[in-house]
Amino acid sequence: MCNDYRLTVELASVIEAFENLKIEIRFPEGRPNIEAREDIKITDTAPIVRGIEDERGAGELVQRRWSWPSPTRKPVYNFRSEGREFTSNRCLIIADGFYEFTTPADPKKKRKDKWLFRKNGEPIFAIAGIWRETADVGEAYTMLTMEPGPDIAPYHDRQIVILQREAWADWLDSSVSAQSLIRPLPERSLSVQQVG
Repeated sequence: MCNDYRLTVELASVIEAFENLKIEIRFPEGRPNIEAREDIKITDTAPIVRGIEDERGAGELVQRRWSWPSPTRKPVYNFRSEGREFTSNRCLIIADGFYEFTTPADPKKKRKDKWLFRKNGEPIFAIAGIWRETADVGEAYTMLTMEPGPDIAPYHDRQIVILQREAWADWLDSSVSAQSLIRPLPERSLSVQQVG
């Protein structure tokens, strides 16, 4: 599953994308200095947009840790969406690409092949996530997963939930059914290229 993604756009571009959707972004901890990163990995801190309870059309941009520890101490960085409604603590994880890894065709090659997926025609996209407060690491988030859509299926048997842009405000509103928003993207929504 997805254990590496990227965000290389400036904060102004992120804010503009939300403004275009009529979603007001607030900064309860001040405007963060978001550096361009090719690799955001498990336990790294990265920006998310959280819904504000009882306030549709607004969200808080904060920086939080990706993954919280499970009871066995393994990081919870992906979380199955099937059969769940997520009636609180939803967030949007902002990205401009994510990676999947496959076993190389050449058995002599030691490293897995790394593939970069991007959303066609959109400089950034949002991954459906949830966040929680933990005693160990404070507030942290995880990405929701689902069955793979047509662009991901050749590379992996699961995929992260990438929300259509028109669903961002609905995801931040926990009164909207989560399952009504979780669906695969149409074929050719994502471009893929081998990297690394």
